[in-house]
This record gives sequence, C-alpha cells and structure tokens, in this order.
Amino acid sequence: MHKKHTLDSGLRIITEKLESTKAVTVLVLAGAGSRYETKDINGISHFLEHMFFKGAKKYKNTKEVSETIDSIGGEFNAFTGKEYAGYYVKVASDHLETAMDVLADMLVHARFDPKEIDKERGVILEEYHMYQDTPMYQIGWDFERLMFGDQPLGWDQIGLPAFIKSVKQKQFRDYKKKLYTPDNIVLTISGDIDHKEGKELAEKYFTFNKGKKAYDFKSLEPLKKEERVYLHEKKTEQAHVIVGAKSHPETHTDHWTEKLLGIVLGGNMSSRMFLSVREAKGLCYYISTHSDNFIDAGIFSTGAGVQLGRIDEAITGILEEYEKIRLKKIPEEELQKAKNFMKGKMILSLEDSEQYAHLLGKYELLHNKTLSPQAIMKEIDKVTTEDIHRVAKDLLKPENMKVGVIGPYDNKERFKKLLG
Repeated sequence: MHKKHTLDSGLRIITEKLESTKAVTVLVLAGAGSRYETKDINGISHFLEHMFFKGAKKYKNTKEVSETIDSIGGEFNAFTGKEYAGYYVKVASDHLETAMDVLADMLVHARFDPKEIDKERGVILEEYHMYQDTPMYQIGWDFERLMFGDQPLGWDQIGLPAFIKSVKQKQFRDYKKKLYTPDNIVLTISGDIDHKEGKELAEKYFTFNKGKKAYDFKSLEPLKKEERVYLHEKKTEQAHVIVGAKSHPETHTDHWTEKLLGIVLGGNMSSRMFLSVREAKGLCYYISTHSDNFIDAGIFSTGAGVQLGRIDEAITGILEEYEKIRLKKIPEEELQKAKNFMKGKMILSLEDSEQYAHLLGKYELLHNKTLSPQAIMKEIDKVTTEDIHRVAKDLLKPENMKVGVIGPYDNKERFKKLLG
C-alpha cells in the first residue's frame, strides 16, 4: 500500500513497496508540460528536459551524470508531455541514495550553461527532423493540431526550429523558477523501498526553497472555425491516416468505458479494426485505436498506415466499424475479453517499478489524489455493454468525425467527401 508525505517545502512524496523486485525507481513529475507554453516559447518544456542532464552543482556535466548511473547498472531517462514532464532513475535498491542524489542535483541546482545550450540546439533540431521524417509519429501531432487548433494543446511538444535556435539561458531560468516549484512537483519512489527511508532521503537531497508555481495553463478554447480534414502533402511510400473525434477529459465518469471501447475497436490483434481493415481487407500493416485524455479534453481515434492507392477504402473501413459499434450493442463476451485484456496488460506493466511510480505520481500531480491499480480494476469491472453502447453512440457520430492524412495527395475535398 502506498504512503504519502508532504515536506515543509510543499514537495509531495509517495512511496510504494513492491515485494517482487529488488529494483527501485525514483520518479519526479513536474506540472511543466507544453500546455504551459506561449507561442514565443513553444518548445521550452522539452528543451529544458534535455538541459537538466547537462550538469549542475555536484555532477557538473553530462559525462558525470551518465557515468554515475552507468557505474551502478542503472537506467535514467526523461519525457515531456502536454501537461507534465518526468525524470526518473531506476537502480538496484541498494543504490537508492545515488539515484536520489543525481536526480535532486540536476533538478534543484541545474546551471543551464550557455555553451551546453548551444550544443544541445543541434541535438534537438535533429530530433525535430527525425519526427518530420517519421510520418507514423508526426500524424498524431498533425491530428492534435486539427482537433485543438493553434493553442498549446494543439502544438507539438518539440517546438519550432526558430525557437530551438534562439532560446537563451535566462528563459530556461525563468521557466524553471515559475514552474519547478515544490508545490508543483511530485516525487514517487516505487519498488524495494520503505516509506521512512524514502522520506529521509527526500528531505536530505530535494532541498527546494518554498515557493508556489507562478501560473496554470489556460483552459482549452473552442475553435472559431472547425476544420474536418488535415492534409499534410508529402511524398511517402505509405499513407498515414487518423480518423477520430473529440472525446471526454480524464476525470469524466465514462473514462474507463471509453478506454474499453478503444480496446474493443482497435486495442489488440483480435480487435474489430485489426480483423476487418487489416486481416479481411488487407488494407494496412499497423492499425490501432486510442483514447487520449487530458484534464479538460480528449481524442478518440484510430490510426493506420495504408497502401497509397487504397486510402479511401481504409478510411471508409474505419468509419464502417465506428458505425457498427454505434448502432449495435456488443456481446457480453466481447466486453469481458476487453476487460481481461486491459487488466492483464496493466498487471504486466506494473511489474516495472517505473510504470508503477508513473501511475501513482501522475494522478497525485494532476488530480491531487492517488489511484491504485485495485481501484482502477474495480472501475473496469463496473462497465457494462450498455455503457459501451451509450458512449459509442455519443462519441462516434458521423458528424463528429475528422481525418488527418500524410501522403502524396493534394485534394482535401476528396477526404471531406469520405466523411460525409
């Protein structure tokens, strides 16, 4: 059972002892994702994530940081999402103090050396180009832009080349000071750990000054003009397409119903989309349905990589599966299969102490409460076939549908007609 403690600074610490492992993950989540950006600093959250590894007070450069973790066989990484950024170190539990020391040093005492900033610009520009050259990834960002428009939730986390090339040390320092405050950070320690030791090490190393985050992100604004098609004309050997609609925020009462609907439609190799669009019609290699939910918004969508000459068939095939599940209630055994799949995947993922820490930390940071795997499973078990039908009828109306496409096409009207 996890335990929670709040330090005098306001930093929240959550520990979860896992009996089946000798590893431990120390994860820091900060409410400093790309939704906190304005147009002039779009990309700073992600760039800052890179800069935290470039040296601080005790570990003065990337080499010292990486050698310290490598020398004990540990793993370390970071990520930037829309609503939060995360930093973790995973080690054998007898090296817990080293993990805490490294993470705390880089987050509390980061220097943002101008020379390191200049070197990292090239790295991030190459990352930007990698995504531009990988349509399978880029199509997701294109679709978010279609759904949310020209506002932070619709922007790529990586930002634009002009900002990457021009950002200065002061901008990093200002952003860190405003958002990397103890009240806006959750420290989660999961694995072979006891609460007392975790609390004592956090007090020793995470010596943040007291402070409150300077601002929250702006609520999502309705689009003045709703577009139904996003076409990214590009010479490719395969077309990449997403078909979907706006859905519910993460706190919505139908959240777990929506997740199960996604599994039934395209969550695995025995799902409806896979068996129909891929297996029966041979239209694509990959196809999957996702429910992506934020604090105040969501997207329900199906993405696929399809043959260039059969993209119309693929889009029509996805829409047909949406319509079938919208019009007819699914069998009880199909729902039960989806529940078993979802719970089984969750159990497998939570064998990893990093995944466990992420689950606990995310809900504490975004919703001021922890959510245990057991509580999630109870919510999954409550969902009925009537719930699935009701949510499908609500979300998957034909008039709600939008489509994003990357491929060698120049006619948006072609895809608009397919939507009806």
